[in-house]
Amino acid sequence: MLKELENHGYLVAYIISNIVALVLLYGVSLWPRATRLAFLLLFGWASWTNLTTAINTPQVYEDYANTAFLDLYTDFIRGWFSDHIVEAVTVIALGQAIIAFSMILKGWAFKAGTIAGIVFLVAIGPLGTGSAFPCTLIMALAMSFLLQGWQPYLWDGRPVQKPFDRNYPWRIN
Repeated sequence: MLKELENHGYLVAYIISNIVALVLLYGVSLWPRATRLAFLLLFGWASWTNLTTAINTPQVYEDYANTAFLDLYTDFIRGWFSDHIVEAVTVIALGQAIIAFSMILKGWAFKAGTIAGIVFLVAIGPLGTGSAFPCTLIMALAMSFLLQGWQPYLWDGRPVQKPFDRNYPWRIN
């Protein structure tokens, strides 16, 4: 399961992914708009990457069976998923695109997209090193903090109530 980290390129990507997740977690308390923009770009990039990879080299997704923490994930990837990779990953990419788009919205659309992003990030966590675990859980936590304050449109110039402006037990001073 961790043998992937013996590959230098994989290890570097793993470390960078987790550093980015920590930056997003820290950044949400200081720059919630910039963090939303980062999630828009991240989910947009992931959507495009997954769609093009599924179309061009779908077999690479079968490798995630080797990195999963849970047998349920391994069995699913080696079973139904391996016979329907293009269709399944296309649906995942569409979901990622919708999550990305929700980052520029406000109100219920922003909240629904953010919740979908959290669910997605938690759901891929058990893919282990294949999802750069614990990167996705840290990102899910950052997205949950985006829901805490008043969130205008991404481009709105009014001051933003930052998630930690209120007296929460996890407040960063």
